Formats: sequence, C-alpha cells, structure tokens
Amino acid sequence: MSAYTILICDDKEAVHESLGFFLGRDGMDVLDAYDGQQALLQLAAHRVDLAVLDVMLPDMDGMELCHRIRKSSDLPVIFLSARTEEEDRIAGLEIGGDDYVTKPYSPREIVIRVKKLLARRQPPAEPAGEKEAPAENSHTILKYEELRIDTDTMEVFVSDNKIDMTGREVQFMVYMVENAGRVLNREQILTAVWGFDYYGETRAVDAIVKRIRKKLPSENVHFSIQSIYGVGYRLGRSET
Repeated sequence: MSAYTILICDDKEAVHESLGFFLGRDGMDVLDAYDGQQALLQLAAHRVDLAVLDVMLPDMDGMELCHRIRKSSDLPVIFLSARTEEEDRIAGLEIGGDDYVTKPYSPREIVIRVKKLLARRQPPAEPAGEKEAPAENSHTILKYEELRIDTDTMEVFVSDNKIDMTGREVQFMVYMVENAGRVLNREQILTAVWGFDYYGETRAVDAIVKRIRKKLPSENVHFSIQSIYGVGYRLGRSET
C-alpha cells in the first residue's frame, strides 16, 4: 500500500521541517507549499490525501484557500492558526475545515490528528433506514419524504434534483435519515460522522448543519433538519 501524501501549506520553514519530519517518520510523503497559489498547483499536480493549512498566508487567507479546495474536493483539511478566539475556530469549521489547531502546538499532536482523519476516510456503513429493494447491479437507496440518498454513489437528491455535497455531508445526511424522527445530540452525531475519538469540538456539527441547510431547498419539501434547543438536531417532517 502506498504512503499517504500530506500537503503542508505554511510560510514558515520551521513548520515544514518539524511536521515533515514527524509525518515522514510515520511513513507519509509530504508536499510543501509556502503560499496559497503553490498549494493549488501542488493539488493540481499530485494526489493528496490531506492538507495542513496555515490560516495566515502571504497571498491569500488559508480559509479562502480551503474555500477554493471545497469547490471541487472533499479533501480533509486541518487549519493551523495563532487565532484562538471561538469565532475564528467556528469560521474555520464553517468554511469546510475538518479540524482547527491553535498555536503553539506539538508536531506529534498534529500527526495524531492527521492519522485519525485519514483513518475515517472510509465509506459510511450501510444504513438501516427505509430502502428500495435492490435488483442486480442496482444501488441501495435511502429515502425520507422527498429526500433520496444513493449510498453506493454517495449522491443526494431532493425531488430528483441532485444536491452537491461533500462526503462528510453525505455521511451526516445518511445518519440523520437512519434516525429520522429521533433527537440526536451533538456527541452522537460526532461519533457517527467524525469518529468516536474526534479531536474537534461539537460546534463542528453546527457548522455542517449550517452548510447543508444552505444547499437543501426550503420550499415544496416536507422535511427539514430541525434544531432542538440545548440538545442537537432531528430530521423531521415539516409542513410547507
């Protein structure tokens, strides 16, 4: 099995040296970029399994770089930042980051976070919700009201209109349909979608819900992701 390839985008040589050493020691290949444009070129030229992005880059904000990556890829992204405010961490998660680490940090800690994210890059387990009986060579379909998820192709449809979602967003929707009508707290969702030992915070759930709600139609549908104050979320029926 070939080694994972990790892109490090930071303008400081010391970051590349320290992270590169520990990642390499764990058998991973490392690509270096010192600004956003270099990172985009590396991503276009190589197969990359995960990106570690500094928020403060010389030519563009690291969050802008993540936004560009998210237009075409579900590549796992870990932000490195000297910004420690909660608003900054939330912004990083909302833009599509998978983890947000504040400086100073231990390179060993970053390697552990990288390995945990890579370990979770597996397709979701077959859902136990309502399914269409599959014929030979057909796909397993999970349905709820106008919502339909093809769990083989990881595609989401609402009233036959395809909704573009990242892999983790699809995993979230699968879990919600599996448990339609149930109130799920944020820790349960983190466990199911991110993994039981996810290093991030529960606000990651709020961030993914916010992104998904923007993508789902709000008219002529009879379902919604409902906020349950102080607890979490529920996929339930709604009147339109």
